[in-house]
Amino acid sequence: MNNLAVQEVDGGVVFTVKVVPGSSRTAVCGLLEDMLKVKVAAAPERGKANRRLIEHLAKQLAVKKGSIEIISGQTSPVKQVRISGISARMLLERLKPTSV
Repeated sequence: MNNLAVQEVDGGVVFTVKVVPGSSRTAVCGLLEDMLKVKVAAAPERGKANRRLIEHLAKQLAVKKGSIEIISGQTSPVKQVRISGISARMLLERLKPTSV
């Protein structure tokens, strides 16, 4: 995870996620260039994949769902995610691929 592009901003972090919806299970799959790749077990319709992404990140990073915000890319597979209350170091320590 050391090549993940993470910016620290106002008590949190911002990074890019490549979401692959419609997977059989939700899992962090590693990196795609400098983006975090996450497969989600939800359809890309009516925000289902976005909600599942937020739920999974909250669980894996041990933060509240309310502290995670998709700041751009709501309808795109490439999203900018902001997480409050976590440092870049903490993010990188807690992000471990659950499958490869």
